[in-house]
Amino acid sequence: MATSKRRSTADTSRSPRSIAPVAARRFSPEASPEPSAAAVGAPRRSAGHSHAGDSSGRGRHQDAPVKPERLHKLLAQSGIGSRREMEELIVAGRINVNGEPAHVGQTVSPGDRVKVNGKLVNLRFSNRLPRVVIYHKPDGEIVSRNDPEHRPNVFTAMPRISVGRWVAVGRLDFNTSGLLLLTTSGELANRLMHPRYQLIREYAVRILGELPDESRQRLLDGIDLDDGPAKFASFQEAGGEGANRWYRVSLFEGRNREVRRMFEAVGVVVSRLMRVRYGPIALPPGLKRGQVLELSEAEVRRLLAGFDMENPEPDRPSRRPRER
Repeated sequence: MATSKRRSTADTSRSPRSIAPVAARRFSPEASPEPSAAAVGAPRRSAGHSHAGDSSGRGRHQDAPVKPERLHKLLAQSGIGSRREMEELIVAGRINVNGEPAHVGQTVSPGDRVKVNGKLVNLRFSNRLPRVVIYHKPDGEIVSRNDPEHRPNVFTAMPRISVGRWVAVGRLDFNTSGLLLLTTSGELANRLMHPRYQLIREYAVRILGELPDESRQRLLDGIDLDDGPAKFASFQEAGGEGANRWYRVSLFEGRNREVRRMFEAVGVVVSRLMRVRYGPIALPPGLKRGQVLELSEAEVRRLLAGFDMENPEPDRPSRRPRER
């Protein structure tokens, strides 16, 4: 498995208890809240956040299929947006095919020219595997391309791609670090985030001071937040010294700042928050902040199979991992 700013592991299925981990041997559930500093290949990015070039030499799945595909699905798997968003754009008349307004249910083939909001897009047909990466997000980066404050964003660390764009699987807020999944498939991203798949999110949380047993039980039983009830699925002590205490918590959803707001609701200040697991994908202990690790083709296929998504056959021989 290549280790230059890419490659790792993934998960999923209909229920978190039925998901078979993808290459689970790489990730220990007991990984420390403080990841190991062991090198994984790529050097830590400098403060300048230079772009990560696509050095993999992947021109994989370049042969276009002859099978037409539904337009809204094709745009979603090309990373333009979700299927529902694409249908809404079609209805709004903002998508053209070969110079004509698109219609819901329309199919397109290789060679058709598709424009979204007047801009020509490259389409990823289903015989091309999506790409999936694990990113160790540092705090101080935003998971958005559009920020009025022009803060650093996670997308500048991603490998360059010629087709589609990187789509983040959920978000981590500006001051939260840890595991962030990104993929070139909007459809796959939506399934990874959809509540019906009940994928667990696990966090390492450092708080200031003591957490009374009563407050801990409230967090497990459920508390009311402004946007509805919330509770942790698990809550474990993870050490600490002095005024700082570490805990491991998990929950089955990812609302905005949910973990921080839950602790605030019981009067506790979170001094550091780090996501360490998403489903059966854990943050590799050796993956440094700012580094990217990409799933292999075999791991991506297993991930797609877990969601009963189309699993295209390879149209070129697999590459041996490059030694670094």
